[in-house]
Amino acid sequence: MKPILLAVLGAGLALAQTPSPPQFEVASVRPSATSGQNAVTVGLHLDGAQVRITSLTMRDYIAMAYRVRQYQVEGPDWITSEKFDLSAKLPAGSNSDQIPDMVAALLSDRFNLKFHRASKELPLYALIIGKPPLSLHESAPDAAGVEARPATNITAAGNEAGVSVDLGRGSYYTFSNNKFEIRKVTMDMLVRVLERYVDRPLVDQTGLKGTYDFDLPVTPEDYQTMLIRAAVNSGVVLPPQALQLLDNGSIASLTGGLEKLGLKMDARKAPLDMIVVDQISKTPTDN
Repeated sequence: MKPILLAVLGAGLALAQTPSPPQFEVASVRPSATSGQNAVTVGLHLDGAQVRITSLTMRDYIAMAYRVRQYQVEGPDWITSEKFDLSAKLPAGSNSDQIPDMVAALLSDRFNLKFHRASKELPLYALIIGKPPLSLHESAPDAAGVEARPATNITAAGNEAGVSVDLGRGSYYTFSNNKFEIRKVTMDMLVRVLERYVDRPLVDQTGLKGTYDFDLPVTPEDYQTMLIRAAVNSGVVLPPQALQLLDNGSIASLTGGLEKLGLKMDARKAPLDMIVVDQISKTPTDN
């Protein structure tokens, strides 16, 4: 009996010492105000202990909470279109790396989120090294004495005239006038930028570790197609005639521009880990 008693006591002690998941000290979450027609404005701001996130879809929040990409979240249709603003305060002793865990706790508490994990084979593009020579433009290094740290202010705005995204600490991209202008990004950041404009997930398999600048012109036809796809991925509701343009849309000029730099978007299938939403409320409980 004594070994069993010790085992039970040990298990109880282990449970007692298991830290509870971090939670926001105070949090308010509300549906986002409606933007102008066919327009999107989003932001993530961290100022000391104050966190403000504006106009993200529920799919964005779930992807943030569980550290996956948008395309790895499956659920009811509304999670890709309904947007919410979050205003919260970090508890004392916490840090910004714990924000995803706090968002996860909030989704469980306020939206009654329940999900399971699964693996699903999906068509995707793998960004790989293509035919030589590799001709990439490395970004200028940070000024001496500047400490590398995560960006605390990220903003994005887009409409039918183009898209502008400030990624923080000198990193940004614009997509306007038939061209991507992308500055100071890693290859992982590059695929995160481009995947919103193409017809399937994009993953980095280049193995490159530097920070680069890109100028990628596209044809006017491809530009229109990619703007529509980005709008859909951002939760903008478009008329059927606009969506029909995606049926015969192309990204050939984008892939061609990457190939000139020595990179290739290789179409393939691969199994991906998925978050599958089983239950979620459309309206949060009271703040």
